[in-house]
Amino acid sequence: MKNKKKFQFGNVITVSLAHLSHDIYPAFLAPLLPLLISKLGITLSMAGLLDVTRKLPSLLNPFIGLIADRICVRYFIILTPAITGIAMSLLGTAPSYPILLILLFVAGISSTLFHVPSPVMIKHVSADQTGKGMSYYMLGGEIARTLGPLLITAAISWWGLEGSWRVMPLGIAASIILYIKLKNISINKDFHKKKKETGAKETFKKLIPFLVIVSGITIFRAAMKLSLTLYLPTFLTNQGSSLWLAGISLAILQFSGAIGTFFAGPISDKFGRKNILLITSIINPILMWIFISANGSFMIPLLIVMGFFLFASGPVLLALVLDTDSEHPAFINGIFMTMSFGISSLMVLLIGFLGDRFGLVITYRFCAIISIASIPFILMLPKTDKSIE
Repeated sequence: MKNKKKFQFGNVITVSLAHLSHDIYPAFLAPLLPLLISKLGITLSMAGLLDVTRKLPSLLNPFIGLIADRICVRYFIILTPAITGIAMSLLGTAPSYPILLILLFVAGISSTLFHVPSPVMIKHVSADQTGKGMSYYMLGGEIARTLGPLLITAAISWWGLEGSWRVMPLGIAASIILYIKLKNISINKDFHKKKKETGAKETFKKLIPFLVIVSGITIFRAAMKLSLTLYLPTFLTNQGSSLWLAGISLAILQFSGAIGTFFAGPISDKFGRKNILLITSIINPILMWIFISANGSFMIPLLIVMGFFLFASGPVLLALVLDTDSEHPAFINGIFMTMSFGISSLMVLLIGFLGDRFGLVITYRFCAIISIASIPFILMLPKTDKSIE
Protein backbone atom coordinates (compact mmCIF):
# COMPACT_ATOMS: atom_id res chain seq x y z
CA MET A 1 0.00 0.00 0.00
CA LYS A 2 1.39 3.38 -1.01
CA ASN A 3 2.43 5.67 1.81
CA LYS A 4 0.08 8.70 1.76
CA LYS A 5 2.03 10.72 4.28
CA LYS A 6 4.02 13.72 3.17
CA PHE A 7 7.63 14.61 3.90
CA GLN A 8 7.40 16.48 7.24
CA PHE A 9 10.12 19.05 6.75
CA GLY A 10 9.73 20.75 10.13
CA ASN A 11 10.01 17.54 12.15
CA VAL A 12 12.91 16.31 10.00
CA ILE A 13 14.81 19.55 10.70
CA THR A 14 14.07 19.35 14.45
CA VAL A 15 15.46 15.81 14.78
CA SER A 16 18.41 16.71 12.54
CA LEU A 17 19.27 19.69 14.77
CA ALA A 18 19.06 17.36 17.77
CA HIS A 19 21.61 15.18 15.99
CA LEU A 20 23.85 18.21 15.51
CA SER A 21 23.60 19.30 19.16
CA HIS A 22 24.47 15.80 20.35
CA ASP A 23 27.25 14.80 17.95
CA ILE A 24 29.27 17.97 18.35
CA TYR A 25 30.64 16.52 21.62
CA PRO A 26 31.88 13.07 20.53
CA ALA A 27 33.82 14.99 17.84
CA PHE A 28 36.07 16.33 20.63
CA LEU A 29 38.01 13.09 21.00
CA ALA A 30 40.11 13.17 17.81
CA PRO A 31 41.44 16.74 18.28
CA LEU A 32 42.16 16.05 21.95
CA LEU A 33 44.08 12.82 21.29
CA PRO A 34 47.51 14.42 20.60
CA LEU A 35 47.27 16.38 23.86
CA LEU A 36 45.93 13.44 25.88
CA ILE A 37 48.69 11.20 24.50
CA SER A 38 51.26 13.76 25.60
CA LYS A 39 49.65 14.48 28.99
CA LEU A 40 49.11 10.89 30.08
CA GLY A 41 51.88 9.17 28.10
CA ILE A 42 49.56 6.73 26.31
CA THR A 43 50.28 4.81 23.10
CA LEU A 44 48.26 4.83 19.88
CA SER A 45 46.81 1.46 20.84
CA MET A 46 45.67 2.87 24.19
CA ALA A 47 44.26 5.86 22.33
CA GLY A 48 42.32 3.46 20.11
CA LEU A 49 40.95 1.73 23.21
CA LEU A 50 39.45 5.05 24.28
CA ASP A 51 37.25 5.06 21.19
CA VAL A 52 36.41 1.39 21.68
CA THR A 53 35.26 2.15 25.23
CA ARG A 54 33.05 4.94 23.94
CA LYS A 55 31.44 2.52 21.49
CA LEU A 56 31.15 -0.44 23.86
CA PRO A 57 27.56 0.41 24.95
CA SER A 58 26.53 -0.10 21.33
CA LEU A 59 26.27 -3.80 22.20
CA LEU A 60 22.97 -2.84 23.82
CA ASN A 61 21.60 -1.33 20.60
CA PRO A 62 19.27 -4.22 19.65
CA PHE A 63 17.72 -4.25 23.15
CA ILE A 64 17.25 -0.48 23.08
CA GLY A 65 15.77 -0.91 19.61
CA LEU A 66 13.17 -3.36 20.92
CA ILE A 67 12.26 -0.88 23.66
CA ALA A 68 12.12 1.97 21.15
CA ASP A 69 9.66 0.01 19.01
CA ARG A 70 7.26 -0.11 21.97
CA ILE A 71 7.50 3.18 23.86
CA CYS A 72 7.81 6.90 23.18
CA VAL A 73 11.51 7.69 23.25
CA ARG A 74 11.54 11.42 22.63
CA TYR A 75 13.12 11.98 26.06
CA PHE A 76 16.13 9.92 25.02
CA ILE A 77 16.70 12.48 22.28
CA ILE A 78 16.02 15.41 24.60
CA LEU A 79 18.34 14.42 27.46
CA THR A 80 21.33 12.89 25.70
CA PRO A 81 22.95 16.10 24.36
CA ALA A 82 23.38 17.29 27.96
CA ILE A 83 24.70 13.95 29.22
CA THR A 84 27.14 13.49 26.34
CA GLY A 85 28.18 17.14 26.57
CA ILE A 86 29.05 16.88 30.26
CA ALA A 87 31.07 13.68 29.86
CA MET A 88 33.03 14.76 26.78
CA SER A 89 33.72 18.26 28.12
CA LEU A 90 35.46 16.76 31.14
CA LEU A 91 38.03 14.80 29.08
CA GLY A 92 40.64 17.54 29.33
CA THR A 93 40.39 17.57 33.13
CA ALA A 94 40.78 13.79 33.51
CA PRO A 95 43.76 13.11 35.81
CA SER A 96 44.34 9.52 34.64
CA TYR A 97 43.68 7.03 31.86
CA PRO A 98 41.00 5.08 33.84
CA ILE A 99 39.03 8.30 34.39
CA LEU A 100 39.15 8.90 30.63
CA LEU A 101 37.70 5.43 30.07
CA ILE A 102 34.86 6.07 32.53
CA LEU A 103 33.93 9.41 30.97
CA LEU A 104 33.94 7.91 27.47
CA PHE A 105 31.84 4.95 28.60
CA VAL A 106 29.19 7.31 30.00
CA ALA A 107 29.26 9.29 26.76
CA GLY A 108 28.88 6.01 24.87
CA ILE A 109 25.75 5.03 26.80
CA SER A 110 24.24 8.43 26.10
CA SER A 111 25.17 8.21 22.42
CA THR A 112 23.52 4.80 22.13
CA LEU A 113 20.29 6.09 23.66
CA PHE A 114 20.25 8.86 21.06
CA HIS A 115 21.29 7.09 17.87
CA VAL A 116 19.01 4.05 17.96
CA PRO A 117 15.59 5.79 17.99
CA SER A 118 16.42 9.02 16.15
CA PRO A 119 16.87 7.54 12.63
CA VAL A 120 13.57 5.70 13.07
CA MET A 121 11.87 9.00 13.86
CA ILE A 122 13.41 10.41 10.69
CA LYS A 123 12.13 7.44 8.65
CA HIS A 124 8.62 7.94 9.96
CA VAL A 125 8.45 11.66 9.15
CA SER A 126 10.15 11.22 5.75
CA ALA A 127 7.27 9.19 4.21
CA ASP A 128 8.58 7.56 1.02
CA GLN A 129 11.67 9.83 0.81
CA THR A 130 13.80 7.99 3.35
CA GLY A 131 17.06 8.81 1.58
CA LYS A 132 16.25 12.52 1.63
CA GLY A 133 15.33 12.39 5.30
CA MET A 134 18.50 10.50 6.19
CA SER A 135 20.56 13.09 4.33
CA TYR A 136 19.15 15.89 6.49
CA TYR A 137 19.67 13.77 9.59
CA MET A 138 23.26 12.89 8.76
CA LEU A 139 23.95 16.43 7.60
CA GLY A 140 23.29 17.46 11.20
CA GLY A 141 25.78 14.87 12.43
CA GLU A 142 28.47 15.83 9.92
CA ILE A 143 28.11 19.55 10.62
CA ALA A 144 28.50 18.64 14.30
CA ARG A 145 31.71 16.77 13.51
CA THR A 146 32.84 19.86 11.60
CA LEU A 147 32.10 22.28 14.42
CA GLY A 148 33.26 19.96 17.20
CA PRO A 149 37.00 20.02 16.35
CA LEU A 150 36.88 23.81 15.87
CA LEU A 151 35.03 24.36 19.15
CA ILE A 152 37.30 22.22 21.31
CA THR A 153 40.47 23.46 19.58
CA ALA A 154 39.41 27.05 20.27
CA ALA A 155 38.51 26.17 23.86
CA ILE A 156 41.86 24.62 24.70
CA SER A 157 43.66 27.44 22.90
CA TRP A 158 41.91 29.99 25.14
CA TRP A 159 41.69 28.09 28.42
CA GLY A 160 44.16 25.22 28.06
CA LEU A 161 43.44 21.50 28.12
CA GLU A 162 42.15 21.70 31.69
CA GLY A 163 39.61 24.30 30.61
CA SER A 164 37.73 22.00 28.26
CA TRP A 165 34.86 21.80 30.77
CA ARG A 166 33.84 25.35 29.85
CA VAL A 167 31.99 24.15 26.71
CA MET A 168 29.70 21.96 28.81
CA PRO A 169 26.83 24.49 29.09
CA LEU A 170 26.15 24.30 25.35
CA GLY A 171 24.94 20.69 25.64
CA ILE A 172 22.76 21.51 28.63
CA ALA A 173 21.22 24.45 26.77
CA ALA A 174 20.58 22.21 23.75
CA SER A 175 18.62 19.73 25.89
CA ILE A 176 16.49 22.53 27.32
CA ILE A 177 15.67 23.82 23.81
CA LEU A 178 14.93 20.30 22.57
CA TYR A 179 12.53 19.78 25.48
CA ILE A 180 10.59 22.86 24.41
CA LYS A 181 10.55 21.76 20.76
CA LEU A 182 9.85 18.05 21.18
CA LYS A 183 7.79 17.66 24.37
CA ASN A 184 4.44 17.87 22.57
CA ILE A 185 5.38 16.18 19.32
CA SER A 186 3.94 12.69 18.78
CA ILE A 187 5.45 11.99 15.38
CA ASN A 188 5.65 8.26 16.08
CA LYS A 189 2.34 7.74 17.86
CA ASP A 190 0.63 5.80 15.08
CA PHE A 191 3.84 4.06 14.24
CA HIS A 192 4.15 2.49 17.68
CA LYS A 193 0.47 1.52 17.74
CA LYS A 194 0.91 -0.53 14.58
CA LYS A 195 0.41 -4.20 15.21
CA LYS A 196 3.54 -6.28 14.84
CA GLU A 197 2.63 -9.25 12.65
CA THR A 198 6.16 -10.64 12.50
CA GLY A 199 8.26 -11.22 15.60
CA ALA A 200 11.69 -9.65 16.03
CA LYS A 201 13.32 -13.10 15.97
CA GLU A 202 11.70 -14.01 12.64
CA THR A 203 12.61 -10.62 11.21
CA PHE A 204 16.24 -11.11 12.21
CA LYS A 205 16.41 -14.59 10.65
CA LYS A 206 14.95 -13.27 7.40
CA LEU A 207 17.53 -10.52 7.19
CA ILE A 208 20.67 -12.52 8.07
CA PRO A 209 21.94 -12.76 4.44
CA PHE A 210 21.40 -9.04 3.96
CA LEU A 211 23.12 -8.20 7.27
CA VAL A 212 26.13 -10.34 6.32
CA ILE A 213 26.52 -8.35 3.11
CA VAL A 214 26.16 -5.03 4.93
CA SER A 215 28.74 -6.18 7.49
CA GLY A 216 31.21 -6.86 4.69
CA ILE A 217 30.67 -3.38 3.27
CA THR A 218 31.00 -1.81 6.72
CA ILE A 219 34.21 -3.63 7.67
CA PHE A 220 36.27 -2.43 4.74
CA ARG A 221 34.64 0.99 4.61
CA ALA A 222 35.42 1.53 8.31
CA ALA A 223 39.17 1.06 7.91
CA MET A 224 39.61 4.11 5.73
CA LYS A 225 36.98 6.29 7.38
CA LEU A 226 38.27 5.76 10.93
CA SER A 227 41.90 6.26 9.98
CA LEU A 228 41.00 9.64 8.49
CA THR A 229 38.60 10.83 11.19
CA LEU A 230 40.01 9.59 14.50
CA TYR A 231 43.71 9.68 13.64
CA LEU A 232 43.95 12.56 11.13
CA PRO A 233 45.02 15.21 13.71
CA THR A 234 47.60 12.79 15.14
CA PHE A 235 48.81 11.92 11.61
CA LEU A 236 49.21 15.58 10.67
CA THR A 237 50.91 16.63 13.90
CA ASN A 238 53.35 13.74 13.47
CA GLN A 239 54.04 15.13 9.99
CA GLY A 240 54.92 18.51 11.50
CA SER A 241 51.60 20.37 11.29
CA SER A 242 50.39 22.57 14.13
CA LEU A 243 47.48 21.53 16.32
CA TRP A 244 45.40 24.33 14.82
CA LEU A 245 46.08 23.17 11.24
CA ALA A 246 45.34 19.58 12.25
CA GLY A 247 42.04 20.61 13.85
CA ILE A 248 41.06 22.78 10.89
CA SER A 249 41.94 19.97 8.46
CA LEU A 250 39.63 17.58 10.31
CA ALA A 251 36.89 20.23 10.27
CA ILE A 252 37.34 20.66 6.50
CA LEU A 253 37.08 16.91 5.97
CA GLN A 254 33.94 16.74 8.09
CA PHE A 255 32.32 19.78 6.46
CA SER A 256 32.93 18.37 3.01
CA GLY A 257 31.49 15.11 4.30
CA ALA A 258 28.38 17.00 5.43
CA ILE A 259 27.85 18.17 1.86
CA GLY A 260 28.35 14.60 0.62
CA THR A 261 25.78 13.21 3.05
CA PHE A 262 23.27 15.91 2.10
CA PHE A 263 23.35 15.11 -1.61
CA ALA A 264 23.91 11.33 -1.47
CA GLY A 265 20.56 10.41 0.11
CA PRO A 266 18.24 12.13 -2.40
CA ILE A 267 20.44 10.94 -5.28
CA SER A 268 20.17 7.36 -4.02
CA ASP A 269 16.36 7.76 -3.88
CA LYS A 270 16.45 8.36 -7.63
CA PHE A 271 19.37 6.27 -8.88
CA GLY A 272 19.53 3.44 -6.33
CA ARG A 273 21.45 2.83 -3.12
CA LYS A 274 23.62 0.15 -4.70
CA ASN A 275 24.85 2.39 -7.50
CA ILE A 276 25.88 5.20 -5.15
CA LEU A 277 27.68 2.80 -2.81
CA LEU A 278 29.59 1.31 -5.73
CA ILE A 279 30.71 4.68 -7.05
CA THR A 280 31.97 5.89 -3.67
CA SER A 281 33.77 2.60 -2.94
CA ILE A 282 35.74 2.90 -6.19
CA ILE A 283 36.66 6.57 -5.79
CA ASN A 284 37.57 6.63 -2.06
CA PRO A 285 40.71 4.43 -2.07
CA ILE A 286 42.08 6.31 -5.08
CA LEU A 287 41.66 9.67 -3.34
CA MET A 288 43.21 8.44 -0.10
CA TRP A 289 46.27 7.05 -1.89
CA ILE A 290 46.74 10.41 -3.62
CA PHE A 291 46.39 12.18 -0.26
CA ILE A 292 49.11 10.05 1.33
CA SER A 293 51.50 10.56 -1.59
CA ALA A 294 50.76 14.17 -2.52
CA ASN A 295 52.66 17.29 -1.56
CA GLY A 296 51.32 19.16 1.46
CA SER A 297 50.23 22.09 -0.70
CA PHE A 298 47.42 19.97 -2.15
CA MET A 299 46.22 18.74 1.24
CA ILE A 300 43.21 21.04 1.64
CA PRO A 301 41.71 20.47 -1.87
CA LEU A 302 42.19 16.73 -1.43
CA LEU A 303 40.50 16.76 1.97
CA ILE A 304 37.52 18.57 0.45
CA VAL A 305 37.07 15.98 -2.32
CA MET A 306 37.82 13.05 0.01
CA GLY A 307 35.30 14.16 2.61
CA PHE A 308 32.53 14.44 0.02
CA PHE A 309 32.89 10.85 -1.20
CA LEU A 310 34.02 9.33 2.12
CA PHE A 311 30.84 10.30 3.98
CA ALA A 312 28.41 10.02 1.06
CA SER A 313 27.82 6.33 1.72
CA GLY A 314 26.59 6.97 5.30
CA PRO A 315 22.97 8.03 4.65
CA VAL A 316 22.75 5.56 1.78
CA LEU A 317 23.64 2.60 4.01
CA LEU A 318 21.30 3.78 6.76
CA ALA A 319 18.42 4.26 4.32
CA LEU A 320 19.15 0.84 2.82
CA VAL A 321 18.88 -0.79 6.25
CA LEU A 322 15.69 1.02 7.23
CA ASP A 323 14.10 0.15 3.88
CA THR A 324 14.24 -3.56 4.71
CA ASP A 325 11.39 -3.85 7.23
CA SER A 326 8.55 -1.67 8.51
CA GLU A 327 7.49 -3.62 11.61
CA HIS A 328 10.69 -3.51 13.71
CA PRO A 329 12.71 -0.56 12.37
CA ALA A 330 14.36 0.43 15.67
CA PHE A 331 15.33 -3.20 16.33
CA ILE A 332 16.87 -3.52 12.86
CA ASN A 333 18.62 -0.17 13.21
CA GLY A 334 19.92 -1.33 16.58
CA ILE A 335 21.40 -4.48 15.03
CA PHE A 336 22.98 -2.45 12.23
CA MET A 337 24.48 0.06 14.66
CA THR A 338 25.78 -2.71 16.90
CA MET A 339 27.51 -4.27 13.91
CA SER A 340 28.84 -0.91 12.77
CA PHE A 341 30.15 0.13 16.17
CA GLY A 342 31.54 -3.32 16.91
CA ILE A 343 33.35 -3.43 13.59
CA SER A 344 34.64 0.12 13.96
CA SER A 345 35.87 -0.61 17.50
CA LEU A 346 37.93 -3.57 16.32
CA MET A 347 39.17 -1.57 13.35
CA VAL A 348 40.24 1.32 15.61
CA LEU A 349 42.32 -1.09 17.69
CA LEU A 350 43.85 -2.58 14.54
CA ILE A 351 44.73 0.86 13.16
CA GLY A 352 46.24 1.87 16.50
CA PHE A 353 48.31 -1.34 16.64
CA LEU A 354 49.53 -0.91 13.07
CA GLY A 355 50.28 2.75 13.74
CA ASP A 356 52.43 1.86 16.76
CA ARG A 357 54.18 -0.92 14.87
CA PHE A 358 54.67 0.51 11.37
CA GLY A 359 53.75 4.20 11.57
CA LEU A 360 50.61 5.97 10.39
CA VAL A 361 51.81 6.48 6.80
CA ILE A 362 52.06 2.74 6.13
CA THR A 363 48.84 2.19 8.08
CA TYR A 364 47.02 4.71 5.91
CA ARG A 365 48.20 2.92 2.78
CA PHE A 366 47.00 -0.39 4.19
CA CYS A 367 43.55 1.09 4.91
CA ALA A 368 43.29 2.48 1.38
CA ILE A 369 44.11 -0.90 -0.15
CA ILE A 370 41.77 -3.06 1.93
CA SER A 371 38.84 -0.66 1.39
CA ILE A 372 38.66 -2.00 -2.16
CA ALA A 373 37.37 -5.29 -0.70
CA SER A 374 33.99 -3.64 -0.02
CA ILE A 375 33.20 -3.63 -3.75
CA PRO A 376 32.38 -7.38 -4.06
CA PHE A 377 29.94 -7.09 -1.13
CA ILE A 378 28.20 -4.12 -2.75
CA LEU A 379 27.79 -6.14 -5.95
CA MET A 380 26.08 -8.85 -3.87
CA LEU A 381 23.29 -6.46 -2.79
CA PRO A 382 19.88 -7.32 -4.24
CA LYS A 383 18.77 -5.36 -7.29
CA THR A 384 15.88 -3.79 -5.45
CA ASP A 385 16.80 -1.29 -2.75
CA LYS A 386 13.40 -0.97 -1.14
CA SER A 387 12.90 -4.34 0.49
CA ILE A 388 14.35 -7.72 1.19
CA GLU A 389 11.77 -10.33 0.29
